[in-house]
Amino acid sequence: MIARTSDIEKAAGVLRAGGLVALPTETVYGLGADAEDPAAVSRIFQVKGRPPSHPLIVHLGDAQMLDEWVEDVPPTARLLAERFWPGPLTLVLRRGRRVPLEATGGLETVAVRVPDHPVALALLAAFGGGVTAPSANRFGAVSPTTADHVRMELGDAVDFVLDGGPCAVGVESTIVDVTGDTPSILRPGGITREALEEVLRHPLAVPSSSSVRVPGQHPSHYAPRARVVLVEPEGLVSEAQRMREAGHRVGLVLPPASPDAAVPAHAVVRVPGSMTDYARGLYGFLRELDQQGCDVIVASVPAEEGLGLAIANRLRRAAGPRPTG
Repeated sequence: MIARTSDIEKAAGVLRAGGLVALPTETVYGLGADAEDPAAVSRIFQVKGRPPSHPLIVHLGDAQMLDEWVEDVPPTARLLAERFWPGPLTLVLRRGRRVPLEATGGLETVAVRVPDHPVALALLAAFGGGVTAPSANRFGAVSPTTADHVRMELGDAVDFVLDGGPCAVGVESTIVDVTGDTPSILRPGGITREALEEVLRHPLAVPSSSSVRVPGQHPSHYAPRARVVLVEPEGLVSEAQRMREAGHRVGLVLPPASPDAAVPAHAVVRVPGSMTDYARGLYGFLRELDQQGCDVIVASVPAEEGLGLAIANRLRRAAGPRPTG
């Protein structure tokens, strides 16, 4: 059931009382807490199993609030905020006094955005402050794009779940560092590099590593229970065959142009031809293959242009080395 006004008022009350609220955004569902309440923020880390050194994103209800939460706003940040907020763009800026170090992983920088979802914006308006909200899932796991995903994964650990329907973008926000002289993309996401470059009128780097810590940089992230194996598109079927012969229950993620011949897999997902639709469905595809009992997922990365850059980033993180022990 989609959130009603009474639900939003209740959720705002939960936040004021130091509780945790799962809220919809256009990207994924977030696990929200009062950004100015260190104890509530710390509880996010406990529920997610997230290392306390990993910073969170502060969600604001309006771009006009930015000056209240950061130390200074350079012209580049103003330009990007005016163009892309509300929307799936996160800006990294110098931390203002309202932001506790618990929310920044101990850093003097803070990641800030204004989400583009009516339920999230209504909650932020009713609450009146900033809300820290990483994805509402266990640390490193597949991000939730429906309220049911949140309930299945976190259950009673969340004090209230606001249902805003399926997320429209489906991958997390693009994170841009604007603390230095030259902005750079620290995490590809729902705003494409091409769109950012058009506004800034110069190329943007997408470094593989950065001294600035932001969400989504862990080597293994966005990962289903099944192990993800990435190969070139022409090697998908042969790798699936090899894995099946080795005794695995194989999930296969097929590009849209792949032939319809029988494939050697326990379960098959064919991705849409549109990168927008692929991004929206990516996490759902991974969850579906988990639910069908696959222990290995074989996939390839799309061309790294437009939203393909974000999809490729998520698949590589999903295939990253997992902690042992």
